[in-house]
Amino acid sequence: MDTLKGVDTSDKTAVKEASKEFEAVFLNTMLQNMFTGLENGGTWGTGHGADAWQSLLIDEYARSISEAGGIGLAESVERELLRLQEGG
Repeated sequence: MDTLKGVDTSDKTAVKEASKEFEAVFLNTMLQNMFTGLENGGTWGTGHGADAWQSLLIDEYARSISEAGGIGLAESVERELLRLQEGG
Protein backbone atom coordinates (compact mmCIF):
# COMPACT_ATOMS: atom_id res chain seq x y z
CA MET A 1 0.00 0.00 0.00
CA ASP A 2 3.03 2.31 0.21
CA THR A 3 2.56 2.86 -3.53
CA LEU A 4 -0.60 4.86 -2.82
CA LYS A 5 0.74 6.95 0.07
CA GLY A 6 1.15 10.60 -0.79
CA VAL A 7 -0.91 10.43 -3.99
CA ASP A 8 -2.52 13.76 -4.81
CA THR A 9 -6.08 12.56 -5.33
CA SER A 10 -7.04 15.89 -6.89
CA ASP A 11 -4.74 15.05 -9.83
CA LYS A 12 -6.59 12.39 -11.83
CA THR A 13 -3.46 11.56 -13.87
CA ALA A 14 -1.49 10.91 -10.67
CA VAL A 15 -4.31 8.72 -9.35
CA LYS A 16 -4.37 6.71 -12.58
CA GLU A 17 -0.57 6.23 -12.56
CA ALA A 18 -0.51 5.28 -8.87
CA SER A 19 -3.31 2.78 -9.47
CA LYS A 20 -1.40 1.18 -12.36
CA GLU A 21 1.76 1.03 -10.28
CA PHE A 22 -0.17 -0.58 -7.41
CA GLU A 23 -1.51 -3.21 -9.80
CA ALA A 24 2.02 -3.85 -11.13
CA VAL A 25 3.33 -4.33 -7.57
CA PHE A 26 0.46 -6.71 -6.80
CA LEU A 27 1.12 -8.69 -10.00
CA ASN A 28 4.83 -8.79 -9.22
CA THR A 29 4.12 -10.30 -5.80
CA MET A 30 1.74 -12.83 -7.31
CA LEU A 31 4.20 -13.80 -10.07
CA GLN A 32 7.11 -14.06 -7.61
CA ASN A 33 5.07 -16.59 -5.63
CA MET A 34 4.17 -18.51 -8.77
CA PHE A 35 7.79 -18.71 -9.92
CA THR A 36 8.96 -19.85 -6.48
CA GLY A 37 7.61 -23.31 -7.22
CA LEU A 38 9.75 -23.79 -10.33
CA GLU A 39 12.74 -26.08 -10.19
CA ASN A 40 16.20 -24.53 -10.09
CA GLY A 41 18.14 -24.81 -13.30
CA GLY A 42 16.13 -25.15 -16.49
CA THR A 43 15.36 -21.82 -18.08
CA TRP A 44 17.07 -19.75 -15.40
CA GLY A 45 20.23 -21.75 -14.86
CA THR A 46 21.61 -21.79 -11.34
CA GLY A 47 23.35 -19.35 -9.03
CA HIS A 48 22.85 -15.79 -7.87
CA GLY A 49 22.84 -14.40 -11.40
CA ALA A 50 19.89 -16.58 -12.30
CA ASP A 51 17.94 -15.23 -9.32
CA ALA A 52 18.66 -11.65 -10.40
CA TRP A 53 17.57 -12.26 -13.99
CA GLN A 54 14.44 -14.08 -12.88
CA SER A 55 13.53 -11.16 -10.63
CA LEU A 56 14.05 -8.65 -13.46
CA LEU A 57 11.98 -10.74 -15.86
CA ILE A 58 9.15 -11.03 -13.35
CA ASP A 59 9.23 -7.23 -12.85
CA GLU A 60 8.87 -6.78 -16.60
CA TYR A 61 6.07 -9.36 -16.82
CA ALA A 62 4.15 -7.52 -14.10
CA ARG A 63 4.57 -4.12 -15.78
CA SER A 64 3.65 -5.54 -19.19
CA ILE A 65 0.50 -7.20 -17.87
CA SER A 66 -0.50 -3.99 -16.08
CA GLU A 67 0.16 -1.81 -19.15
CA ALA A 68 -1.80 -4.21 -21.38
CA GLY A 69 -4.92 -3.70 -19.29
CA GLY A 70 -4.01 -5.73 -16.26
CA ILE A 71 -6.49 -7.72 -14.24
CA GLY A 72 -8.87 -4.88 -13.43
CA LEU A 73 -7.30 -4.01 -10.10
CA ALA A 74 -5.96 -0.62 -11.24
CA GLU A 75 -9.41 0.52 -12.36
CA SER A 76 -10.96 -0.54 -9.05
CA VAL A 77 -8.28 1.26 -7.03
CA GLU A 78 -8.60 4.37 -9.21
CA ARG A 79 -12.40 4.44 -8.79
CA GLU A 80 -12.09 4.04 -5.02
CA LEU A 81 -9.48 6.81 -4.69
CA LEU A 82 -11.60 9.19 -6.76
CA ARG A 83 -14.71 8.26 -4.74
CA LEU A 84 -12.83 8.99 -1.51
CA GLN A 85 -11.69 12.32 -2.94
CA GLU A 86 -15.30 13.29 -3.57
CA GLY A 87 -16.10 12.62 0.07
CA GLY A 88 -17.75 9.24 -0.52
